Amino acid sequence: MSEHNHHHHETEPPEETKALLSYMLHHNRHHSEELLEIAGRVGDEAARALLHRAVDSLGESNRLLAEALERLKEGE
Repeated sequence: MSEHNHHHHETEPPEETKALLSYMLHHNRHHSEELLEIAGRVGDEAARALLHRAVDSLGESNRLLAEALERLKEGE
């Protein structure tokens, strides 16, 4: 029987968490912009449509990240 030696509910300091989420949100937005530029250069219509769907999915993820970040900031 192996021993379980790590904690499941350790939390980061609030400022670190907010900084990380803010960075990730900015980083994802930048990738969305890059993917749109790539989609504009792709000749294959199906591939272009898939890239636009990927950008839409990133947009939804970014919306959720932004909402989580706002909730954390409100709790200060």
